[in-house]
Amino acid sequence: MAKKCTIDANGVYYRQLNEQIREAVREGATEIELENIRGQRYIGNSVEAPVHFTIHGVPGQDLAMFMRGATVRVEGNAQDGVGNTMDDGEIQINGMAGDVLGYAMRGGRILVRQDVGYRVGIHMKSYMDKQPVIVAGGKAGDFLGEYMAGGAIILLGMDSTMDEKAPITGRSLGTGMHGGIIYIRGDVPEYQLGPGLQLETITEEDAAFIRSHVEDWAEAFGKDADEVMQGEFKKVTPFSHRPYGNMYVGTN
Repeated sequence: MAKKCTIDANGVYYRQLNEQIREAVREGATEIELENIRGQRYIGNSVEAPVHFTIHGVPGQDLAMFMRGATVRVEGNAQDGVGNTMDDGEIQINGMAGDVLGYAMRGGRILVRQDVGYRVGIHMKSYMDKQPVIVAGGKAGDFLGEYMAGGAIILLGMDSTMDEKAPITGRSLGTGMHGGIIYIRGDVPEYQLGPGLQLETITEEDAAFIRSHVEDWAEAFGKDADEVMQGEFKKVTPFSHRPYGNMYVGTN
């Protein structure tokens, strides 16, 4: 049976709040509801237990950093660094997210209802049998998937607060990719792509992979997965596992 715990974070400094959270986890709480969150940092960091967090408000930077196995639901927007180096679990953001979302994440999944910021998914990597995934329902800033080494990013371009005429991604999409894959629902002007990259047609296998995650994204945020899948998806994959190898001098 789930053991529930509610913590009112109104006026609580982030260090004291995180100590309360750790204490609740030590005492066996499996469902933790955080109320009146106003920018407190590091919530859920390094939590390994299968705890479900529900956050009301806007959490601060590095939400769920190094997280392993917990589930975090944010009923609102999130700041920078969500899922920094996370290893497992799931994060759902029922709003927008800031920069460097999923930095170097090597497992788990992040679902965002709307837009994401700059340098999302940079240095993502696969680790053993883990394949990290980011699904964002809106648009993204510059350097999406920069230096990706593994995992997948799915960008839908639907639920966005940005100008309707703005490209679905910013500049330098996939710069330095040497692994992983980026799926884009829609088109991207060629000048937005990183050096040497191009958009390609998806395969049936790609479509099945996209649908498997889009269905969960749609369920999380009350959307229609079939409507999402009616759009045209394209993919960006790395052209080399060492895209800048020719810039380095070899040694004998």
